[in-house]
Amino acid sequence: MATNITWHSGLTREERSSLRKQRGATVWFTGLSASGKSTIAIALEQHLLHLGLQTYRLDGDNVRFGLNKDLGFSPKDREENIRRIAEVAKLFADSTTIALTSFISPYKADRQLARDLHGDSGKTAEASLPFIEVYVDISVEEAEKRDPKGLYKKARAGEIKEFTGISAPYEAPEKPEIHIDSAKTSVEDAVRQITDYLEKEGLLKLGS
Repeated sequence: MATNITWHSGLTREERSSLRKQRGATVWFTGLSASGKSTIAIALEQHLLHLGLQTYRLDGDNVRFGLNKDLGFSPKDREENIRRIAEVAKLFADSTTIALTSFISPYKADRQLARDLHGDSGKTAEASLPFIEVYVDISVEEAEKRDPKGLYKKARAGEIKEFTGISAPYEAPEKPEIHIDSAKTSVEDAVRQITDYLEKEGLLKLGS
């Protein structure tokens, strides 16, 4: 852990929110590969931008080209992958941007860490940032039918080790804020479901 460092404060979150006329939050998509997480997140990002809201999407594949290119897929590396993304998403949310994260994030403990970093159980209002877990639910069988990258086929053939749903576990969320049945829900309906939740939570009111 780094030592001899000091946290430098600037604008408060309330001041920044007032100036930008927006509240920040993290919308955390989790689910098996090929569940539709990224597709829904992309559509949601476009919708929020058209509403005039500042938003940014962090995608599981994309961050491994840069920020997390040194990490593999072992349980330890997956944990570090999620920790880093949670920290980045928290910074976006703190800046009053709506961060959308699309990661398999298969372990409950890692997702809880991400939630805790946002201060979901924080002691002060200033420490707390909205953390909205979206479980994009799909069976392994249905995911294999989609398999746009051919990953399940490779995993079945033993070409990919520690593949979630095949040779590595996926621990489904027990109480996500939003539960989307990917096999029965269109992308448009999923975006509507999430948008309705964000509106109910007061996150889509410009000028609030």
